[in-house]
Amino acid sequence: MRQPLLADRGFYLGPLFRRAADRHGAVFATLDRPLDVAPSLGTDLSYTVLAEVVEELSGRLWEAGVRPSEQVAVHKADNVDIMLLTCAVSRIGAVPVLLSPTLAPEVAGQLLGRLRRPWLITDGATLAGLGDVGLSGLVRRTLSVDDAPGAEPLAKHTGAEPPPPVRLHPREPALITHSSGTTGVPKLAVHCAQTMWNRLVPQQAMGWPTRGETAALHMSFVHSRFYHLLGVLLHFGSPLVLITDPDPASVGPLLVRHRPGIVETHPNTFVLWEELAGAPGAPLSRVRHYGSTFDAIHPRTVRRLLDASRRRTPWLVQLYGQSETGPVAFQVVTRRSAARADGRRVGFGIPGFTRVRVTDAEGRRVVPGTPGRIEARTRGRILTYLGMPDRYDRQLTDGWWEMGDLGYRDRLGALYLIDREIDRIDAVHSNLEVEDTLMSRLEELREVVIVPGADREPVPVVCVRGERPLDPERWRRATAGLPAMAEPRQWRFEELPMTATWKVKRVEIARMLGEGVRA
Repeated sequence: MRQPLLADRGFYLGPLFRRAADRHGAVFATLDRPLDVAPSLGTDLSYTVLAEVVEELSGRLWEAGVRPSEQVAVHKADNVDIMLLTCAVSRIGAVPVLLSPTLAPEVAGQLLGRLRRPWLITDGATLAGLGDVGLSGLVRRTLSVDDAPGAEPLAKHTGAEPPPPVRLHPREPALITHSSGTTGVPKLAVHCAQTMWNRLVPQQAMGWPTRGETAALHMSFVHSRFYHLLGVLLHFGSPLVLITDPDPASVGPLLVRHRPGIVETHPNTFVLWEELAGAPGAPLSRVRHYGSTFDAIHPRTVRRLLDASRRRTPWLVQLYGQSETGPVAFQVVTRRSAARADGRRVGFGIPGFTRVRVTDAEGRRVVPGTPGRIEARTRGRILTYLGMPDRYDRQLTDGWWEMGDLGYRDRLGALYLIDREIDRIDAVHSNLEVEDTLMSRLEELREVVIVPGADREPVPVVCVRGERPLDPERWRRATAGLPAMAEPRQWRFEELPMTATWKVKRVEIARMLGEGVRA
């Protein structure tokens, strides 16, 4: 039977909530803070109410003058209404451009400058931060979710009848997100409904075993992965717990109350949530499925998460990929396999959708076990980088996309990640492998990042839970047998420069160390 979510081989965000409401209207989503666009609705909203909010917002945007194919930048404080605004923009055929709340104002200004005189949806605090950007020369009009001075309140357009949904051609731009920006100013990735569909289908297959289970999510609402996971969960009618504040002190009681069977967040947040493994009320006791997206996750963290569940066979699905490609490889880790898991193994390509290979500097495929550059061929690849087509084309060779990572494949075809190519240090076989080892040997570590020093020597930057100093003797024992490194630099976790998905900006840390500055 044909499934409407996959109609015409296109994944459209506009009708997501209405279709979910028609099929599972009584299912609820719980928020940890009220919506900025509708605070009076509280924090427990059914699929039906969320669909009505999307439709009302789309009516307000239409009345304000937004039309199909126009670009609408959403750049506001982190909250669930980023998701609803994205769906509302999409519903009327306009193109949502999602800019992280964590972007520095000058970076947000550069990204707005690559667009075609977009609309801007924001809030007062974010707009005030953009005061020196010169928005009048960059955007068509600014709409505010509150009464921000210098912007037109979105609430002004109340009572507007929502127009009929508009569906763009499956190969037209439908969503624009940005890359993580770990190595500089982010790139704008242009998605279309067809490539998004090719990402959605395999993820929906992965979601089948846990269909309908309560899902707790703490993810960036400006990341494309969030919308694919949302599409899967809404299709299967999962109750949602949507989290903006990852502090274990507030997350723990929320999870105790809702007992999720699915938990997904960023790898660095999972490290923080190791504290929940032994928290009062056993908040992770009913989890059957953990999802870790795109970045490496420490084996220590995987073991603690799986051991915290009281389900008979919990598992963690790790997806390896990029914003530009979507997931290109995956693996499933269970309690049994976690005990002997290699943290560098990221699994296999997705049958029928992705293939991976490892090549040398001349682009020739290397034999199993030989390190090289990781490349992927995927049906989910973005259309282009907005305003940077040459940069996009340079990463393509006969349909193979350069991932920017170094790795190797074993004789069975499993892919192993060594390091980002830009982070390579000659004296260390794999920064990531050494970091995994240190995290496993020192349970007090919140994070460890190895970056090159002034003479390309490996410099470990460590973050310890709480305020206690790193124990030099424990560090000496933990580094036994590892490559020689400089003395560790202890920082607070909050001092690390990070992206919206809590990915550490290694290049920025190396620059800060070289200049002798701290965050």
